[in-house]
Amino acid sequence: MKVQPFFATLFDSYFIALGVLIGGSIIGSLSAFLTGKPPLTEAYRISNIIRIWAIIAAIGGTFDTLYSFEKGVLQGETKDIFKQFLLILSAFGGAQTGALLINWLTQEHIS
Repeated sequence: MKVQPFFATLFDSYFIALGVLIGGSIIGSLSAFLTGKPPLTEAYRISNIIRIWAIIAAIGGTFDTLYSFEKGVLQGETKDIFKQFLLILSAFGGAQTGALLINWLTQEHIS
């Protein structure tokens, strides 16, 4: 398996979280439409529920991240800790962007 450059992985993390959140919300709202529930309200609700799962999907599961943190702490490799922190931050950004887009599309809780 070929190792990707770090910045490519960083962008992948962002856009995977964004795609999981937007895709899950849209497909979930389609399901709500088919069952007679309000689709825009359900899309907003689903985007809030699956935000953490989008982050986990983007960083590739929690075990690799925990292993990298363990390696950084126990073996003194702070570079790995910093890289994992940036990957998690990128995934948080993608999930937040997706939630914001769903919020703008549905116009829920706008004052």
